[in-house]
Order: sequence, then structure tokens, then C-alpha cells
Amino acid sequence: MRLFIGATLAAALVCGGAASAQTAGTTANPDAGQNAAVKKPDATGLPSKGANSFTKAQAAKRMEKAGYASVTGLAKDKDGLWHGSATKDGKTVDVSLDFKGNVNAQ
Repeated sequence: MRLFIGATLAAALVCGGAASAQTAGTTANPDAGQNAAVKKPDATGLPSKGANSFTKAQAAKRMEKAGYASVTGLAKDKDGLWHGSATKDGKTVDVSLDFKGNVNAQ
């Protein structure tokens, strides 16, 4: 019985130590491990330049998901931004998609 209690106590200490080691230092950088490409929109509201991995079809789908319809003329510029034309609320507007997935009307 003493051996069982001793083994249980030892296992509890090992597990407790492992749990505290996992949480140590987690407040130093709350954004650690997050992908900056999809983290959050640019605070300025402007598209962010950067290497864009969206395909033409994915860019159109993102724009449609943001409320734009009839997306046409999509082309990627030297800054990695997809530009095209679309309709929203009955008006034709120029739209862009940055590498973070943010859709912006111009």
C-alpha cells in the first residue's frame, strides 16, 4: 500500500511539474506562434503589400465572401495585391485583396 501511495505521489509531482513548465513564459509574447499573414487587418485600412499566395479563384471567392458580386478583371500587381472590379449595393467598385486576405474597396 505504501508503494502505491508513493508511486501515485511521484506521478502527481511529475505531471504537475510538466504542466507548470508548459505555461511558463506564455505571457512574454501573446502573438507567438500566430501567422502574421492572417492575424488581423491593417489598422490603417489600407491593403498590405507582401507575397500573395492566393490564386485568382481564391481571390475572387474572398471578395465575394466580403459582399462583392460579379468580380471581374482580377490581376496581381508587383506588390502582391489582387485588383479587380466588382459590384456591391448596386454600384461598380474597384476592389483589392492583400496577402492577409483583407478586401478593400478603392
